[in-house]
Amino acid sequence: MRKFTTIRTYVIAMLFAGFASGFVSCEKPVEQKNVGLQLYSLRDAMGQDVKGTVEKVGTMGYKFVEAAGYSDGKFYGMDPVEFKTLCETNGLQFLGSHTGRDLPEEGGWDETMAWWDQCIDAHAAAGVKWIVQPWMGRVGYESLEGLKKYCEYWNAVGEKCNAKGIRFGYHNHDKEFTELEGQVIYDFMLENMDADKVMFQLDVYWCVVGGKNPVDYFKKYPGRFEVWHIKDKAELGASGTMDFESYWAEAATSGMKYGVVEVEEYNMDPFESVKVSLDYLNNSPFVVLP
Repeated sequence: MRKFTTIRTYVIAMLFAGFASGFVSCEKPVEQKNVGLQLYSLRDAMGQDVKGTVEKVGTMGYKFVEAAGYSDGKFYGMDPVEFKTLCETNGLQFLGSHTGRDLPEEGGWDETMAWWDQCIDAHAAAGVKWIVQPWMGRVGYESLEGLKKYCEYWNAVGEKCNAKGIRFGYHNHDKEFTELEGQVIYDFMLENMDADKVMFQLDVYWCVVGGKNPVDYFKKYPGRFEVWHIKDKAELGASGTMDFESYWAEAATSGMKYGVVEVEEYNMDPFESVKVSLDYLNNSPFVVLP
């Protein structure tokens, strides 16, 4: 009897040791969701070592990237196909890009449209699915007339992108939620840009900072928000002020097709910060991504 008890105790001890070491595990593996990363989150590292940074992003478990380094037909100084290949070699799709140009001044329309033609061709060569402009010049904030000109301009850009199989969109900050001549700037943009030509990449954090609730926009303008920027003050979930669960409850209403993490401030090393943010989404049961 004593020998049996000793053996039983040994087996139990070994099992516990196995659980502690990770050799034996009954935990369900964490689902690796279809989450993308805006590479501006690692802007300093991308400026120093593009290849090494992309490799690290791939090992974290991100599924795709959105660039913030287009210039003169290249991405981070690399040919479009070369950068696409770099991403794919590291298990990442290259799906989106932030770039753009201000509203052309009088007489500058043709030159600006020629710039866009080159830009769109480069993105098409890389297989990118969307191009987003993440800013608007001061003209758009000064009067509804100036804002309307921006809307007309972006409708034209969106038409060009459509012709090459690429979606064009606009990314907000908080200023778009202020009023101009009695109208909320962001609402005016949604109502004056053709949904077939321009989609919106809602940055949920800047929406909240601007005093608005993303859910209200999802319900008021259903289907218009094809890409989200998933953001918090720093790492996702760190501030405790972002009600991500309520946003996801209306994801289908919003029209969301892709979710992109962007981290602009950090409580830790930037690489650790973007990994913690990814882990937050992978570990949140309410997060469902196409």
